[in-house]
Amino acid sequence: MPNSLEGFFAARSASIVDACTSCGHCHAICPVLPFTDAGDATSAAVTASVRGYLDQGAPMSTPAQRWTEACNGCGDCIPACPEGVNPRQMLILALTRGAKSAARTPHLFRKMSRAIKLMAGMQLLPAEFSRLLVPPRPRAVPVVFYTGCNALRTPHLLFNTMMVLDALDIDYEVVGGPSSCCGVIHTKWQGDLGTGGRVSANTLGRFAEFEPQQVLNWCPTCHMHLTESLAAFHAGSFDINHVTDFLCQRTDALAAKFVRPVRKRVVLHAHKGYRGVGDNVARLLGAIPGLTLAETVYESGYTCGGSGCSRSPGLQALEHGHLLDRVRATGADTLVTLYHGCHAAFAGSEAEGGHRVLNFTDLLVEALGEAPHEDRNKQLRLRRDWDMIIAEARPYLQANGLTFSDEWLREWLPQVFAQQEFKGGLDCFAPPGSVPDQHRGIEE
Repeated sequence: MPNSLEGFFAARSASIVDACTSCGHCHAICPVLPFTDAGDATSAAVTASVRGYLDQGAPMSTPAQRWTEACNGCGDCIPACPEGVNPRQMLILALTRGAKSAARTPHLFRKMSRAIKLMAGMQLLPAEFSRLLVPPRPRAVPVVFYTGCNALRTPHLLFNTMMVLDALDIDYEVVGGPSSCCGVIHTKWQGDLGTGGRVSANTLGRFAEFEPQQVLNWCPTCHMHLTESLAAFHAGSFDINHVTDFLCQRTDALAAKFVRPVRKRVVLHAHKGYRGVGDNVARLLGAIPGLTLAETVYESGYTCGGSGCSRSPGLQALEHGHLLDRVRATGADTLVTLYHGCHAAFAGSEAEGGHRVLNFTDLLVEALGEAPHEDRNKQLRLRRDWDMIIAEARPYLQANGLTFSDEWLREWLPQVFAQQEFKGGLDCFAPPGSVPDQHRGIEE
């Protein structure tokens, strides 16, 4: 086994090149194709171009490049391959190789980590802020709850999950935030495999310090990177599972603790890319007394956001519109979201009236007879007035020691909320000297 991530990815690319016959089945079944300008190239020609790029670095054709960039991670291609290749990973390897020579999102990790700190600081009390951003001291525990990085933008989901783990009497520690990144940003987005390998190894090593039996992932991107992209690269003494797998295995124990009927008619938003997670949540919702699950709407992609369905904006708009149509058609009073990216994408739709937007963790906590953690992310999004948002966030920012002027916040908060760093924006958080000083934000 190669001892560097670059060597590991080179070996994986070679394995795919050897197995792939360029039959084009993966391309032909891809749901993003009608929403990309792929020209009249055949599916076989497009896959052959990607294969050639991984094999010898031959420049990809325009249709192959557009297909690779539009991949939303839905995974429909995986069972379609007659040779057992994982085409989703084939395209991730192509993106990684392309980012190595010309990253389109300069300084992404730096920008993302600072934006996350700002978003969390606008919503949390200092003790909560520290729990998510300050690494805990290692101690032996059976479970590590791994939050990833971007979920800290919607921190109430994480605190709700902790309340559920507490109700089940689970002994666990919380690891996450930019100091424990999974490494996908450096690897896939920036093409820096040396740093990406070290970041991933550091985080996996941090897990090991707690001697856990299981690491419970929240973030689907972290889950894909650590368990699919890096499969067999790092051996560990613990299993990495999605937190909903863990909860589903304890559905009966959790249901026994539900003391409050939740009289809501809901539509669940889920993703095909990790269909099992949506199925898990549907099962958990089915155990809540009083709750009616009218429908589960699966959209393509593996998550909402820059790594998922946002890569194909036309398809995203169509599927998001369909979801809201189903909420209205089924007479649901609540749209239930899956991941943090999904919650951020749909929270604002509550302003349209007719339904609330809650995460599945809100409903689990409510059924336990507790008050869900305050969803300040949604509250701020629903304000739709930056002066009001700044006024409400100011006390939290000051309490957490984060100093920004109102003028700076008015200029940059729209980009922070829209996660524009994933599109090359948020120059305010770029390194010193790379942008004018007046654009700089948080002090080093």
